[in-house]
Amino acid sequence: MRVSLVQLSVSDAESADDRRARAAALVRGRAGDDIVVLPELWTTGAWAYDDWQTGAEPISTDGPTLRAMSAAARSAAVWLHAGTVVERDGDGALYNTALVFDRTGALRRTYRKIHRYGFDTGEAAWMAAGRDVVTVPTELGELGLATCYDLRFPELFRALVDAGTEILAVPAAWPARRREQWRILVRARAVEEQAVVLACCAAGTHGGMEQAGGSLVVDPWGTVLAEAGAGEEILTVEVEMDTVAAIRTELPVLRDRVLAIPAPGAGR
Repeated sequence: MRVSLVQLSVSDAESADDRRARAAALVRGRAGDDIVVLPELWTTGAWAYDDWQTGAEPISTDGPTLRAMSAAARSAAVWLHAGTVVERDGDGALYNTALVFDRTGALRRTYRKIHRYGFDTGEAAWMAAGRDVVTVPTELGELGLATCYDLRFPELFRALVDAGTEILAVPAAWPARRREQWRILVRARAVEEQAVVLACCAAGTHGGMEQAGGSLVVDPWGTVLAEAGAGEEILTVEVEMDTVAAIRTELPVLRDRVLAIPAPGAGR
């Protein structure tokens, strides 16, 4: 399969509407790809907490990001993981929510981020936590969903593999000062779960936080197939999906598990 990670640069100088239009144009230009992935909270900025209330949107046909990304996925005929948006639900609660569209532009799955960063501030204070482990059946393989800080919690990824995941999509807005940890954790999740990892991180600076960039495509052996630099970039790579079944047969470590952690919920 051919995948592209659209490592958007997110800055305070660009409006959400302008960035939304720019992202949609970049996705429309990816015709011929199979999967396209965008970063975390690229419309509002993952560190611009003060903009979240005004930038929040419903996950419905009334949401501007949903409309734009649905049309872009349909135009390019790609599976689109549109990164995450600040979702406002019917009760007014905010969530960090991923949107996945199929090749026709239909919204196939949403994932509300389970692990919220910030301890007693930021995301942890402003947003509610998701509860469900979410996968997406595609003709390319089962796609498992996680977001940024989730990388630090391997039990989520083991639950995704138990649900059939072969490809892991991880949008992020990881800080530049911890880029090496980002790289280590992405490769670790690929090796542990014997899965392909598509990890797309934002670039630029917003809310006073410089983003790491450094998006990665990693195979089940932990080999980095492609890696972006620090600026805005589209990373495109061909991935051999047969590698997943091959390594799970050659090195069947997943069957030797002794301890198991119950999954927190079923997909939305």
